[in-house]
Amino acid sequence: MGQDRAEELAKVFKALAAAFLAHLSAGRVAVRSAGSAPAKTVNPAVVEAMAEVGIDLSAEVPKMLTTEAVQESDVVITMGCGDACPVFPGKRYLDWKLADPAGRGIDAVRPVRDTIEARVRALLVELLPER
Repeated sequence: MGQDRAEELAKVFKALAAAFLAHLSAGRVAVRSAGSAPAKTVNPAVVEAMAEVGIDLSAEVPKMLTTEAVQESDVVITMGCGDACPVFPGKRYLDWKLADPAGRGIDAVRPVRDTIEARVRALLVELLPER
C-alpha cells in the first residue's frame, strides 16, 4: 500500500476511533484526533456509518497532528502513520491495523466501525476500570 493510501486509511480510522472514545467515555477521557496529512472533511461514508450508531460527525473537521498533542497524551493510537507520528518515551503506543474499506462505500465501513468500537470498549475497560 502506498503512503498516500495509508494516510487516507488512517484518516478514516481516526475519525471512527476518536468519536467512539469520546462518546463511550462520556467525557471521562480527553480525546485528541489528528493526522499527519488531514483531509479537508471527514469521509461521508464514515459520517453515515457513525450516524447509524447515534454519533454525529457531520460538523467534525480533521486536524493536523502536532508534537504537543502527542506529548500531552498518555495513550497514542496510531493507524498507519508510520514515521510521520512523533514517538516519545513514557507514552503507550497502540498501532491498530484494520481492513481497508477504500472505495467500497458504507457496507465496507460498517465492519471496520464495529471492530474499532470493540477495540475502544476494551481500551476503556483498561483506562477506566471502575466503569
